[in-house]
Amino acid sequence: AVVTGGAGHLGYAISFALAEAGADVYIGSTNYEKCRNAALNIREETGGKATEILLDISSTEAIQKCFAAIARQMGKIDILVNNAFYTSGLGLDMKDRDWQAGLDGTAGSVFRATREVVPYMEKANGGSIINISSMYGLVSPDPSVYTEPKYASPPNYGAGKAAVIQFSRYAACHLAPKGIRVNSVSPGPFPSDRIQNDQDFIAALKKQVPLGRIGQPHEIKGIIVFLASEASSYVTGSNFCIDGGWTAW
Repeated sequence: AVVTGGAGHLGYAISFALAEAGADVYIGSTNYEKCRNAALNIREETGGKATEILLDISSTEAIQKCFAAIARQMGKIDILVNNAFYTSGLGLDMKDRDWQAGLDGTAGSVFRATREVVPYMEKANGGSIINISSMYGLVSPDPSVYTEPKYASPPNYGAGKAAVIQFSRYAACHLAPKGIRVNSVSPGPFPSDRIQNDQDFIAALKKQVPLGRIGQPHEIKGIIVFLASEASSYVTGSNFCIDGGWTAW
């Protein structure tokens, strides 16, 4: 299993869940030291297999090198979780270059990694690709919640995450004959520890959630293991909202 951005807030929980379930997990990002520490912690806590690897999702060449290195070691790639993203700019007045960078960092990165992993999954007679989208790929942020610019969700983030959901459906239909399943997961409010220090902002988030609370990283683990495993053998082209009911209002 390869997890892009596998040492981050949700990425770590995803990597942990897959290792705990028995997968050989490769944790990739441009922050090699962070990945190394995450892999070490996961090995110690789960007794499973986790390995750090350098991965830059903005570069096709870097993705190719990363996947080739994993395939040389393991012989195949069965699972890819496209979790990493990057954005640029804020607001509707952002520059063209920021708009394009944000779309590339959300949707373009998923496309590149998916394209490059398909040959390895094809050789393995199938696989599972899980693309991490967002509730903001389905609904717009409520401006009344994001009064602080530092917490704002830029328009290219939501547009890119909506594209991830659509691309997942497209890829699911075109890769099904190869035995490759593709699904997307749309997390809701899972603010980082740093953001949770702002109690006023967290209180505003909670009011938007039918369950009345923010999500905890471990609460994404179940859907990831389900989609990565044979438990979901008849599931492809679907999007799963893990949002406490945020998008159900």
